[in-house]
Order: sequence, then C-alpha cells, then structure tokens
Amino acid sequence: MDCEIELVEGCRAGDNAARKELYTLYSRQMLAVCYRYVGDIDEAHDVLHDGFIKIFSNFTFRGECSLATWMTRVMMTQSIDYLRRKQRFNQLIVSDDHLPDVVDEAEAAESGSQLSEEILMQFVAELPDGCRTVFNLYVFEEKSHKEIARLLHIKEHSSTSQLHRAKSLLAKRIKEYTEHERK
Repeated sequence: MDCEIELVEGCRAGDNAARKELYTLYSRQMLAVCYRYVGDIDEAHDVLHDGFIKIFSNFTFRGECSLATWMTRVMMTQSIDYLRRKQRFNQLIVSDDHLPDVVDEAEAAESGSQLSEEILMQFVAELPDGCRTVFNLYVFEEKSHKEIARLLHIKEHSSTSQLHRAKSLLAKRIKEYTEHERK
C-alpha cells in the first residue's frame, strides 16, 4: 500500500519514473480490459495509449478503491467512449444519402474486405480544414450544429453545410477507393 501511495504521488507530481513504473505494472492488465471491450488488439492498444495519456494528464485517483480498480474504470470508460465514437462515425457514414450504396459496394468488393476504420480516418484527414473540423466536432466530439457554430464563430447553417460537404467528399473518396480496389 505504501508503494502504491508513493507511485500515485509520483505520478501526480509528473515524475516520469513513477509513470513508467505505473505503466509497467498495469499495462498488460489494462490492455486485457480494453481488448475485452473493443475486440481488436490494435484498437485495444490505441485505447490503452489514450487511457494512459488521460491518466497522466489528469491523475484524479482519490484512494476510494484500489489503484487497479480505478485504472480499470478509466480504461473501461475509454473503451466505451472509443466504441461510441466508432459507432457514431459508422452510423453517420451509412446514414448519409450519398453513402449507403457506396459503403455496400465497398463491403461487397471482390477482395471481400470492408473499409477499415483506418482507411476511413485517412479519408477524413484528407478533408479540407473547415469540413474536417466540423466533421470531427460533430462526429467525434458529439457537438450539435449550434455548439459548433458558437465554437467556430460561424453560422449554424455553415456548420450544416460543412458537414454535408464533408460527407459528400467522403462518399466520393470511398467510391474512388472501392473502384480502385476492384481493378
């Protein structure tokens, strides 16, 4: 218990040795937690990484439970948030008028593989700045058009237009990609 207290105090103070020790002690256990939720080892590693960044940037452990229990809760929350963002992204892609046929075509491509999230995220990264910003705020930060307009000092209609443009550009890019994959 004394070791755990010293470790917590070191992490709160920003001691890199304490952070490294905490990571060494708990990373395998926390990776297992993330994997149970997301079901993919690469995605679980990403969630683990984000979880430790969150832990180290705002070390809120208060000692109401064991450190392992607290970290497990953090990783569970990170995993659930990751799955929500992924689901919201996928729903938005599939729900757009421009995209259902394109996504269906991509899934039925001769290669038999679906568009991976990595490829979709690459396409999002290629969007023009305004579209990408609105898309990210709407999809990943779950902001409304009203909130986006206030944050970016634009009109609500501009946010809606930018999101529509982003989805249209994504649809075009997905279509190009799937047509190229078929060749």
